Amino acid sequence: MSEPAIMVEGLGKRYTLHHQARTGLLRDTLAALLRNPFRHGEATRATEEEFWALRDVNFSVNQGDVVGIIGRNGAGKSTLLKILSRITEPTTGRITIQGRIASLLEVGTGFHGELSGRENIFLNGAILGMTRMEIRKKFDEIVAFSEVEKFLDTPVKHYSSGMYVRLAFAVAAHLEPEILIVDEVLAVGDIAFQKKCLGKMREVATEQGRTVLFVSHNLPSVRQLCRTAMLLANGRVVSVGPCAKVLEIYQHGLTGATPIAVPPPTPDLLDRAYTTKIEIETLDCAPTAVLQVGCPWRARVGFRVVSAQHNFVVSIGLKSADGTSIQTAWLPPQDLAPGEYAAEFVQDRVALEAGAYTVLVGLSESDRGLQQFEAARIDFSGEGAAGYYAGTSGFGFVLNSMQTSLRKL
Repeated sequence: MSEPAIMVEGLGKRYTLHHQARTGLLRDTLAALLRNPFRHGEATRATEEEFWALRDVNFSVNQGDVVGIIGRNGAGKSTLLKILSRITEPTTGRITIQGRIASLLEVGTGFHGELSGRENIFLNGAILGMTRMEIRKKFDEIVAFSEVEKFLDTPVKHYSSGMYVRLAFAVAAHLEPEILIVDEVLAVGDIAFQKKCLGKMREVATEQGRTVLFVSHNLPSVRQLCRTAMLLANGRVVSVGPCAKVLEIYQHGLTGATPIAVPPPTPDLLDRAYTTKIEIETLDCAPTAVLQVGCPWRARVGFRVVSAQHNFVVSIGLKSADGTSIQTAWLPPQDLAPGEYAAEFVQDRVALEAGAYTVLVGLSESDRGLQQFEAARIDFSGEGAAGYYAGTSGFGFVLNSMQTSLRKL
């Protein structure tokens, strides 16, 4: 097993915040200043407060991993990247890094405003320890990717923020760092360039075997690019693992299996038909809230028919995190006598993108809806799926891709 590209142990970063607490009236402040104009005054008291931007952070990243780092504003993401990039010294802990790092943290970092784009390319390459000949070999690729050839000999202080980011990312990605660190700065660029950057980062990781740390509030981009994610909150690591599961914890605060909820029947359903239970499980009958892409799964819907129903239909669907209906399956319409029933839906393999989905259940009779509700949230994980890379499948609309059966209990 290869050594980790990054090993972080007990990392902490402490800042001291200074506060000025004022007491007394204006006349007291003026009197104090007249008595001793070289002091802040008796009516002003300075206080200090310790603030830990990071505390007891531990994790490791293997070579070739693409790790998304997520969390709310102020969670410590940018502080962590600055420490890993050796811009800021940690207060506690130890960091072990194997390889050369290229960072793209914020607009303006690493470039000299008075130098031209051409000169900054060579400057950044030299900082990364590359020879002039090595930089020249990559120069044309950098310029072509950045699309700023027309302004290459213009001082970068005259660049727009979008142009700046284009050139900065092109330099960071093409000068062959073993580790590429990218902060939210890509949000400055236009949509087409963001997609271009995501494709380049995927290429850097999969084809060149390099390590990528990617911080973003754009969760679809994190889901598309990363197979592993790390969630930070209040300066601490909350969760590290498969991207889909960590994103689910971040979005919904889940720490375990999602409970399956069946609403009580409304009065108008009590003499007709209504759902009694739903089960999500693997084919060996193990209840689960996490399913693997490429593997089979099953949903069972229990329901009670109180009075005879004609052209009765049971359906089950999946909705993505953004509310888009992705997949629907249903039993053929049929007449049902009163009694307890179980409808079974089996899919031989998950053929959707890894991510969090909501399970929808519906009952209808003669084309009239009786009951429809959101039953559970489940994760489809791409971790370990043969020949699968998260984000390559995309979203698609799938109709009746599940085998269905019905039995009376």
